[in-house]
Amino acid sequence: MSLEIWVVYAFAALALSVTPGPNGLLCLNHAVRFGFRRTVFTALGSIVGMTILIGASMAGLGALMLTSEMLFSVVKWIGAAYLIALGLRMWFAPAATVTVREATGLDVISRRRAGFQGAMVALSNPKALLFFATFLPQFMQPGVSLWLQFAIFAGTFAAIEFAYELMLAGAGRQVAGWIARHGRVFNRVTGGAFMGVGGTILFSER
Repeated sequence: MSLEIWVVYAFAALALSVTPGPNGLLCLNHAVRFGFRRTVFTALGSIVGMTILIGASMAGLGALMLTSEMLFSVVKWIGAAYLIALGLRMWFAPAATVTVREATGLDVISRRRAGFQGAMVALSNPKALLFFATFLPQFMQPGVSLWLQFAIFAGTFAAIEFAYELMLAGAGRQVAGWIARHGRVFNRVTGGAFMGVGGTILFSER
């Protein structure tokens, strides 16, 4: 892959990352509720999920979903159900008290669970897989090792997305004072947003 093509891909990946989405929202929510250090694992889980989507799209699953209505519907219903359930959990979560939790070490989410939620949110949107299936071929080059291209595509996107999600987590820490006063409102806004994303996926077409 030439440097010119890689630079164009990197800018396109950056534009995709900074577009508001459920993974960024999850990192913001976790940063406020559980602290920055736990959110690092949320972001790592998100990267794992995105890497799986990139690999699946390059392997042809995205193209298969474009042609199979049944497969798309199954993935859509499962993903929408998970996002709506996660939104309900956030909606009814108690108000966050981030400063106290971090100071005393009383984290209320494990590293594994934070990473799992990050990965599942990334994998819950079939539109993301379809997007990668149509986005990546614009940069793929015939005659170049598929594994090498996967490593470049996934590695570049992972680095950009990880940096962006950590930036969001840092921003979440800056508003901790406001959240301390309006924690339940924040949980309902983010929970409602997740339910909205799930509902949008549920009623979406390919």
